[in-house]
Amino acid sequence: MPRVRYHGDMTRLLICDDHAMFRQGLRSILEAEEGVRIIGEAANGREAVRHALTTKPDVVLMDIQMPELDGVAASKAILAEDPDIRVIILTMYRQDKYVFEAIKVGARGYMLKDSDAEDLVDAIRRVADGETLLNAELAASILEEFRKSEQLPEHPDHRIRELTEREEEILRHLAQGATNQEIATALEVSEKTVRNRLSEIFSKLRLNNRTQAALYALREGIASLQDSAE
Repeated sequence: MPRVRYHGDMTRLLICDDHAMFRQGLRSILEAEEGVRIIGEAANGREAVRHALTTKPDVVLMDIQMPELDGVAASKAILAEDPDIRVIILTMYRQDKYVFEAIKVGARGYMLKDSDAEDLVDAIRRVADGETLLNAELAASILEEFRKSEQLPEHPDHRIRELTEREEEILRHLAQGATNQEIATALEVSEKTVRNRLSEIFSKLRLNNRTQAALYALREGIASLQDSAE
């Protein structure tokens, strides 16, 4: 059974980056935030894997380029052993090709290293609460990457008919990059209702996360690349 977190829980965080000053800067910012506890740091990919599997953090901030094991390989090793750990990739470049590889192995999204502290804290909290950092641009780009490599997962056509109109609507918003709160506001329901509906959607479609659900919605025509690019 996946580990369950509740709003208000302390988020246990592991910081992985090969630059000591960057790690120290993140620590100083995040230690000042209520509800966040730094449980360790790693200076290379092998340390990241070892610390993550030993300490079982809620969220890992993972630099994409590190010695010994890069962020993709480290994320893959961590998530193969414990898929409940939630990885956020840290990168200097929005179009870093390794980001797509990290998403494919299970990372929950990425943050640019020059992002505002407020945005980073918000991302950590969202991911800790089960969301994915999936914006419209990333959803469309990932779909294109899967198409180019001909690795887009196939799903039996009958499963789409198992969704209700409201579930398709939620899936459409998700594929366009909306957060749970934004979906709740648009549909005039509670955020808890959205979370429950998403769990039902994942179960019906046999999907594991929001990224897979967004790709499914785009592939099946529930949402379009044009919608996702807007």
